[in-house]
Amino acid sequence: MPDLYDGPITDSHHHVWDLGLARHPWLAPGASVAHRYGDYEPIKRDYLPTDYLADIEATGVVASVYMEAEWVPGDGLAEVRTVERYREESGVPGSMVAQAWLDAPDAAQRLSELAAVPAVKSVRHKPGGPTSPAEVAAGRRSLLSDDAWREGYARLGGHGLHFDLQTPWWNLDEAHRLAVDFPETTLVIDHAGVLSSRDAETVAAWRAALERIAEAPNVVIKASGLCVAGTPWTVQANRGPIEDLVRIFGAERVMFGSNFPVDGMFIDYRGLVDGYREILSTFDADAQRAVFHDTAQRVYDPRPLSDSTT
Repeated sequence: MPDLYDGPITDSHHHVWDLGLARHPWLAPGASVAHRYGDYEPIKRDYLPTDYLADIEATGVVASVYMEAEWVPGDGLAEVRTVERYREESGVPGSMVAQAWLDAPDAAQRLSELAAVPAVKSVRHKPGGPTSPAEVAAGRRSLLSDDAWREGYARLGGHGLHFDLQTPWWNLDEAHRLAVDFPETTLVIDHAGVLSSRDAETVAAWRAALERIAEAPNVVIKASGLCVAGTPWTVQANRGPIEDLVRIFGAERVMFGSNFPVDGMFIDYRGLVDGYREILSTFDADAQRAVFHDTAQRVYDPRPLSDSTT
């Protein structure tokens, strides 16, 4: 068995936010939106690059990727400019995923503006849609099948931008069609396809959905956001799903993401990294390095923390 991984880590998915800016409606005092983790009051506090740097201290993280954080809709470029300032001051993040509304009337202009920012490597627009497998069976579809939305998606390839997809696993057959129709665009599945429970029937259906979409070579996936509401993050609960991700996609298409500070409601950063190290120790050294570092570096090309201007 290989030793526990002790090489460099690239965190492919984290947030930072300053709530004093009042630009995150879902984090405002008194706000409450439906969230797969349930009550999220504990994260209604500033989480700045200094906080992230404190969390990753001595964990091996050498670079990170910022994920858009539900900034005021339609104001994605302002979010990018704010995060760019953080990046230049602290080195966090090394690159970013921006908010982009692909079905907006001005989507073409907005994508051009975002693509002109070198640190922006991908965009995200949660597609909504079916909230259960039963709704899929009944014929309900998400924005992934909407003509106007797909017109916006078609522009990504020309800009060299990826797409980060956050949607439950039961919508991944729609995503598979998208990946096949636009093979020049890398589709990144966020949070492992949102596996929100560990009952055997759900895990089996989730696994089958991943096996189908993994057939598209332009799809990669994040081993992130694997917490379950009301349950601590544990190696025992997450060993099977993480091993499944590597088995199905191959380590070269899987990347570690912390989803901090959100997943910090369930486990501290060091505990999370050590848990992944334990789980991934059953794979060879090359596979471990791919999941922890190489895949995210290839997809997002984040600037290392050591290249910070300060």
